[in-house]
Amino acid sequence: MPSQTRVVIPKHRLLRRTLYGLLVAAPLLPLGLACGSGEDCGSGYGSLSGGTVPLNPDGTVPSEVSCAKCPKQSDDRVLLLRCEGSKSETAGRADITCRYLTCMNDGRRPEGLRDALASQSGDALGALFAHAAWLEAASVPAFLRLADELKAHGAPESLVKAARRSAGDEVRHTRAMQALAQRHGATMPDVDLPPFESRSLEEMILENAVEGCVRETFGAFVAGWQSRTAQDTEVRGTLRTIARDEVRHAELAWAVDAWAQEKLTPAQRQRLLQARQDALRILGDEVEAQRLPEELIREAGMPSRDQARTLFQGLSTLVA
Repeated sequence: MPSQTRVVIPKHRLLRRTLYGLLVAAPLLPLGLACGSGEDCGSGYGSLSGGTVPLNPDGTVPSEVSCAKCPKQSDDRVLLLRCEGSKSETAGRADITCRYLTCMNDGRRPEGLRDALASQSGDALGALFAHAAWLEAASVPAFLRLADELKAHGAPESLVKAARRSAGDEVRHTRAMQALAQRHGATMPDVDLPPFESRSLEEMILENAVEGCVRETFGAFVAGWQSRTAQDTEVRGTLRTIARDEVRHAELAWAVDAWAQEKLTPAQRQRLLQARQDALRILGDEVEAQRLPEELIREAGMPSRDQARTLFQGLSTLVA
C-alpha cells in the first residue's frame, strides 16, 4: 500500500491495555470447562417451538425438518441456528425445536438493515460464520456512509480516510467468513439495506456511540478472544487477522467520538453519554442471556457466558 494512503489514527491506549489484559487470561481457561460450574453449554442457548410435522411412514422422525414455522425474533441480533425434530406426545407427529443464538460479536450495523434470512443448510458453525459474513458485508456501506458524513461535517481527513480503509477491511472480512461458512455447508444471506438519507452531526455521532464505541469495541474483544481460543486452526488464523483490524475500527469509533465532542452542545453531549450507557446496558442483558453450544465455544472460540461477562466488564470500564 502506498505510504500516502496508509492512514494511522492515534492508538487508544486504554482500549488496547484493556483488551490485551483480558486476552492474557484466554489460554489459561480450560475449554472443556468453559461454561462454568454446572452450566449446560449444549442445550440451553435459546429454543422455541416451531410446531409439528408428520412422522415418516415407518414412524421415525424426519432427518431434516423445515425452519419455516420457527418464530421470528424482533431483535435481528438473534440468529436462528438450526431446527431439530423429536417425537411428539401427539400420535404420528414430531415436534420442531428452533434453536437461537444471540450474536455478541456483531460490528457496525448500518441504520435500516433488514433481518437476514437464516441459511437452511450447514451446521451450527456454518450458521454462525454465514451470519458473521452477513454482518461484515453490512459494515461496508456503514463505513462508507461514515466517511461521507465525516467529510460533510468537516472532520479531519485522517478520520475520513480511516473510515474508507475500514470499509475495505470489511470486504476482506466478508470473504474470509464466507469461506468458513461454505466449509460448513452454509451460505451468506443477502444484505437488504434501504438507501441512506442525510443526517445531522448528532444523529451520526449517536449511531457511532452505539455501533462503534460499544458494539464494535466489544466485537473487537470477542474476535481477539476467538483468535486465541478457537481449536479450529483455520478459524484461529482467520480471526487473528480480523481481530487486528477490528481493534483499529474500534479506535476509529472513539476517535470520531472525541472529535465530535467539541462540536456538540452540553445537552447533546449528555444525550451521547446516555446513548453509550443504554447500549452498554442492552449488551449486558444479551451477555447474561447467552447460552452457547459447546461446539461454538470449542471450535469457533466463542466466549462462554462467564467468559463473555469478563470481556463485558472490561468494556464497561473502558466506556465508563
